[in-house]
Amino acid sequence: MMSRRRPLPPDYCDVGRFDTFPKILAENARRWPDEVALREKEFGLWTPFTWAQYDETVRLYALGLRRLGVRRGQAVALLGANRPEWVWGEIAAHALGCLSLGIYKDVLEEEAEYLLTYAEATVVFAEDEEQVDKLLGLEDRLPTVRHIVYCDPRGMRKYNDPRLISQEDLMALGRDLDRAEPGLYAREVAAGSGDEVAMLCTTSGTTSRPKMAMIQAGPFLRHCLDYLESDPKGPGDNYVSVLPLPWIMEQVYAVGQALIARTVVNFVEEEATTMADLREIGPSFVLLAPRVWESLAADVRARMMESSPFKQRMFALGMKLGTQALAENRRSWLAEFILFRALRDRLGFTFLTSAATGGAAMGPDTFRFFHAMGVPLKQLYGQTELSGAYTIHRGDDIDPETVGVAFAGSAVRIANPDSEGVGEIVGRSQGLFAGYYKMAEAEDVEDGWLHTGDAGYLKPENGHLVVIDRVKDLATTSAGVRFSPQFIENKLKFSPFIAEAVILGRDKPYLSAILCFRWSIVSKWAEQRAIAFTSYTNLAAHPEVYALLRAEVEQVNKTLPPAQQVRKFLLLYKELDPDDGELTRTRKVRRGVIAEKYAKEIDALYSGAPEVDVDTVITFQDGTRSRIQTRLKVETL
Repeated sequence: MMSRRRPLPPDYCDVGRFDTFPKILAENARRWPDEVALREKEFGLWTPFTWAQYDETVRLYALGLRRLGVRRGQAVALLGANRPEWVWGEIAAHALGCLSLGIYKDVLEEEAEYLLTYAEATVVFAEDEEQVDKLLGLEDRLPTVRHIVYCDPRGMRKYNDPRLISQEDLMALGRDLDRAEPGLYAREVAAGSGDEVAMLCTTSGTTSRPKMAMIQAGPFLRHCLDYLESDPKGPGDNYVSVLPLPWIMEQVYAVGQALIARTVVNFVEEEATTMADLREIGPSFVLLAPRVWESLAADVRARMMESSPFKQRMFALGMKLGTQALAENRRSWLAEFILFRALRDRLGFTFLTSAATGGAAMGPDTFRFFHAMGVPLKQLYGQTELSGAYTIHRGDDIDPETVGVAFAGSAVRIANPDSEGVGEIVGRSQGLFAGYYKMAEAEDVEDGWLHTGDAGYLKPENGHLVVIDRVKDLATTSAGVRFSPQFIENKLKFSPFIAEAVILGRDKPYLSAILCFRWSIVSKWAEQRAIAFTSYTNLAAHPEVYALLRAEVEQVNKTLPPAQQVRKFLLLYKELDPDDGELTRTRKVRRGVIAEKYAKEIDALYSGAPEVDVDTVITFQDGTRSRIQTRLKVETL
């Protein structure tokens, strides 16, 4: 399945001639020096950076790294939240012919040790004191790390580690080298080639430690151009960078597409102010993970629970009219007037021309919710190994059950389909990776096609790709009923009260579930009903909360075939957490870890026991430990 190519805007950068990030940046700075490229909110104010300032900072970063002894082919790591300094450090590394390695800001010390040691990183850009503490806590376990460049100086005076250097001092070194060897930076940039590996992008690691996909700059930029052809953006369009920069799709949006199409990338002040900052910017396009869209939908419905009866009736009427109009492929002017216009403004979506989600599956219910609201949401599908997404909904050709069609330079086919056309999804794109770092040739690539490990099929009526689940996760009960855990989990997570769900039932007589409630909403719900509680664990044990979630599960069961309905569930005493290995950093469930860690709880769901005793110890992010003793009820529907 391939798509036809459409003509591209004439002011997109020529990625054939400028085939690396630093080359495009230098060209943008030469042609549009005073045009705003980045914005960062700090202390309540938005600070703009032009293309000229962007290029100059990268130049000084690169020369500073060169003065520190960094050489071509080495790895430079970046650890912290989304900030301009993150992007500057990445492109500076590329300018010297180095490999950039992005590390998620909430990484634990052990994970950081593994990634930095495996990549043999020589320099780490660390955002602030918190990230520096992680690195210094590893002491002598990072033998290759010679320098740690910190960007935020607050709290750093008490440290005297010789590896530490501030970004101001790094730039001062760059200025000294620039005076000593004028033209050095330009020569280094010109020596770079799009065929060289530029990025080491970690895979999701749902089954084991993440691998590092080697991404070449040239193929990556050509793939970004394919994406822009399918979903155009242009100079001056605003994008708010929310998803982690180590993720391949944020690299596509905040770096690759931004360089090619000269979109403005905005960095929020902090995670807690994201929605307020997003509303201030009024972005032209956004990319949010399914869990964020689910959280937004849940938050909207939760707020309506607290509103007046009149507002609740207006919301219900607006959603009814909007959903009916969506089913008829039209817009309801009355729903727009009484609800949707104000709701989009409240969320910061007034000026959206494109919105996307990817990285994990999204339930059709959540998708329809936003489309009824008038948000031009599109689903993406892809893998890190193919430089991110390579399918998308095009224009008005939207199908909530699919992830659209392939980009012009990409293709999708189904390998070994069964009688219903379901088989393994195999994909191809211009951004095919160069293999896994320090590993033999990738076994899942054959003649330029990547075997994704996902199960799906192509809809015959429109050629759209439907993703069902991971092939290995598709399961069959002992009664021979085939089911997709992910499909049912997404239906459950459309509830404003359910944050995470894990569906069980492989080789079992029926389906059951482990649920985690959405703390921010259920705690507020409990307060309104004068239910006393002290913690998540304490609240999870209340019969009223069980009754609330039982009603939500029963509602989902009505939409499922009888054999695929959830028969039992229990409410976990804690939230699933990436720090505990239960989720990946992109919030995908690690089913193997769940099966091993909660074997006792899972056994209770199938043994006929009415409850299960729990006595365990959990470790918090700051290293403190707490013993949990509780009794989990097994709810039978």
